[in-house]
Amino acid sequence: MSSMLHSVLNKLISSGDLKVQFADGTTHTYGNGTSPHVTLAFHNKAAERAIALDPELKLGECFMDGDISFPEGDIYSFLRLVFENTGPTAAKEPWMRILTRLRKIFRPLQQMNTLARSSRNVQRHYDLSGELYDLFLDPDKQYSCAYFETPQTSLAEAQLAKKRHIAAKLQIKPEDKLLDIGCGWGGLGLYFAEFLDADVTGVTLSQEQFQIANQRAKARGLNQQAQFLLQDYRELNQQFDRISSVGMFEHVGVTHYAEFFQQVARLLKPDGSMLLHSIGRSDEPSVTNPFIRKYIFPGGYIPSLSEVLPHIENAGLIITDIEILHLHYAETLKAWREAFMANRDKAKAIYDERFCRMWEFYLAGSESAFRWQNMMVFQIQLAHRQDAVPLTRNYIEQAEKRLKRLEMRKFKACNDSSSEKASPKHLVY
Repeated sequence: MSSMLHSVLNKLISSGDLKVQFADGTTHTYGNGTSPHVTLAFHNKAAERAIALDPELKLGECFMDGDISFPEGDIYSFLRLVFENTGPTAAKEPWMRILTRLRKIFRPLQQMNTLARSSRNVQRHYDLSGELYDLFLDPDKQYSCAYFETPQTSLAEAQLAKKRHIAAKLQIKPEDKLLDIGCGWGGLGLYFAEFLDADVTGVTLSQEQFQIANQRAKARGLNQQAQFLLQDYRELNQQFDRISSVGMFEHVGVTHYAEFFQQVARLLKPDGSMLLHSIGRSDEPSVTNPFIRKYIFPGGYIPSLSEVLPHIENAGLIITDIEILHLHYAETLKAWREAFMANRDKAKAIYDERFCRMWEFYLAGSESAFRWQNMMVFQIQLAHRQDAVPLTRNYIEQAEKRLKRLEMRKFKACNDSSSEKASPKHLVY
């Protein structure tokens, strides 16, 4: 038995039921025997030492490499047990805190996201096989936090509600020139074009997203109204009435926040507005989880609002609204994780077992961070002028109701022209 790991677990786990099968054949139980019940098996002593010293990185690596397994439970139930015991901060031992401080020192170098480096970072994640994302995303391929209006809302309905919510906040008028920074596979931009008659320009650094977004625009007869460019937002020089950015700010890097908002201020017309939707942390600034930085999102960073707001102010922009989405991303990730696990064999056929373990840990760890740690999502509305938005927030609900009526008319028209009846949750917009 690893005495260091035993000491750490003995301090951390006071509730629940964790059985650990050590590499030497011994078994030890931690907690008070209540649910959840999890058994963790180590297959070598090196994994015991590694996880004891640096759990934030090595737990994921050891799971990915098959050095640990779960005869009872799974990686998600293990993370739940740990975080329900530790709260937001699991790395409590002195050497773990030192590691975090060292990582913070090197944070600026890790997030030096130049034009070339940003492109490489995006391609590492978003240019994976399109078949992979089809296995767990909704039909519109929305790869950001959904908006669950009720606990019973499906993932597809929640992603549609997210697009509707953002569109309502932006107050888009017909023929408004709209920029979508980090447009993904084009779903949000196509919604703006189809339901609000906006003139949409989307930018992405992913070759895969660029191709699919333009193919979708052409297939739906919107290619004259929605164009998607393989381009960095920093290279744009025209102005727009509206700007949206959903799920892209996490890739900017804290050392580039001033550059981001100064460019936004240049791109946004004097009477325009912007909606920034990003993952954030609800506590003090920290560092990117080392496993996520190394294997999933190189160059990425999740900010505290205290790191973001000064750069908005310094760019001369006005914050007209902030909304915090608390558990919406936890529910989104739960749906993604369950869909991925249901299609795990298909993912393995595309890649391999090690990749599937890596992806399972990524989804389980991310959901856990939103459910039991300090992750949330913020939506910040920005403008140059204080009168860019109405005095109260009533306009958002009114616009959402109007958009819902437009959606239903569209769905009805689709049904009338098709032998197969559909509902909003079955159609892609």
